[in-house]
Amino acid sequence: MKLRILLTGAAVLPLSLLVGQPAGAASADPMTEAFAKAASTYEVPRDLLVSVAYSETHLDGHQGQPSADGGYGVMHLVTAKTLDKAATLTKQPLSALKSDDAANITGGAAVLRSLADELKLDAAARKDAGKWYQAIARYSGASSPAVARLYADTVYEELAKGVNAKTPAGETVTAPARAVTPDRGSYAKVDDLDQPSTLAASTDYPGAAWAPAHSSNYAVSNRPTSDAIDRIVIHVAQGTYAGTISWFQTGPRPNPTSAHYVVRSSDGAITQTVREKDRAFHAGNYNRRSVGIEHEGWVDNATWFTDTMYRSSAALVRNIADRYGIPKDRTHIVGHSEVPEADHTDPGQYWNWTKYMQYVTGGSGGTNPHTPESVCGTGYKVIDSNPLGTAGTVYLLYNTDNGNNCVATIKATSLGTATATTAFLEVEGQTRVTDTGNFAYYAGPVRAAAADKCVKWGGKAGSSTYESGFEHCGS
Repeated sequence: MKLRILLTGAAVLPLSLLVGQPAGAASADPMTEAFAKAASTYEVPRDLLVSVAYSETHLDGHQGQPSADGGYGVMHLVTAKTLDKAATLTKQPLSALKSDDAANITGGAAVLRSLADELKLDAAARKDAGKWYQAIARYSGASSPAVARLYADTVYEELAKGVNAKTPAGETVTAPARAVTPDRGSYAKVDDLDQPSTLAASTDYPGAAWAPAHSSNYAVSNRPTSDAIDRIVIHVAQGTYAGTISWFQTGPRPNPTSAHYVVRSSDGAITQTVREKDRAFHAGNYNRRSVGIEHEGWVDNATWFTDTMYRSSAALVRNIADRYGIPKDRTHIVGHSEVPEADHTDPGQYWNWTKYMQYVTGGSGGTNPHTPESVCGTGYKVIDSNPLGTAGTVYLLYNTDNGNNCVATIKATSLGTATATTAFLEVEGQTRVTDTGNFAYYAGPVRAAAADKCVKWGGKAGSSTYESGFEHCGS
């Protein structure tokens, strides 16, 4: 019998991929297989496709329930945007795209391929994961080029670190760490929200990036003169860091929402979207009296609640509480679900209030949860280091699998508080690459291909600086 096929707007899709395998032929690793099939069909690099899904949802489709901004499934296909486009391209019903993992992954791959086609990526370019950067940025549907860059950078950071994650069904999905140089194209010229020190606007909290919410999503005020600030409300976004910022920047819309701050899961990065003097729309009758902090993630998936996020958020809470004289206790630092008349459940059962409040009050917070290996990613091993006084240590690492060096500066003091920290790496004969800014735990990773070449490396923490000569030639 001839294999029937269905023509789509981006590629030829085997009918078997649409309707699934025959009964009794279920795969032991269905999501792994779905990524492989979708990547092959639409010529999207498989590991990049996995990295998009992990960045979006940690591979959790949430049983077909939408995110705060209307996204569905492991690929976070958004209503009236990527979801509808996926339906057009694959001819699959919206119900399947929302709730079936394989269909959702297929839809995400189809949308990515269509974006690559719009960018005129030819067959050779499609094999280079770095060439997909602008397609990934457009896939985000972000409210601004800066947020689109933030989204795409996050995906490529996951690609560099590699993915090793369990699905809600218990399947392990992996993607090896890959050192890829992203071709940012026009996005190279937009603001980098991961480098808040380079942005023009200042914020209430040093080290936070500034990405203002749409004016319809908050009320201009003059707090604490107009209204005393005596509460801090903890939220979980039901979405990603970049997606939440983008949602706050979208308006006007029927249900205006915002929070003053958003905290990222992976590294504790913080973006401010509403000035503390103004009233964010986040907690009903507590809006006038509170500062709201959103945290990347979902209430039903504990993997988002990293120790780094807890520590970074706690440092922010301490700073706010000290400035407004707010007691650091559970009467004044509350979850969204604890606000009178609230109909929300966040931060949910997996939020560790005991640990969090210990960090807020200064207990059990003296150890940096990050190591140079965890910052640089799978395959990197420390080959040299140099102390930066008592403020931290800068490390040089090497990956024998790909011939890349990596530099990371790991702080030892002011943990959880954004302070000036730097890491740099210079391959002989090439331009120095530097990561510098106000960071809560570390600077880096700074990676470069350096097989058989000498490198100069170093960093800064506190008042101490280190810079090596050219050395470690070939390692």
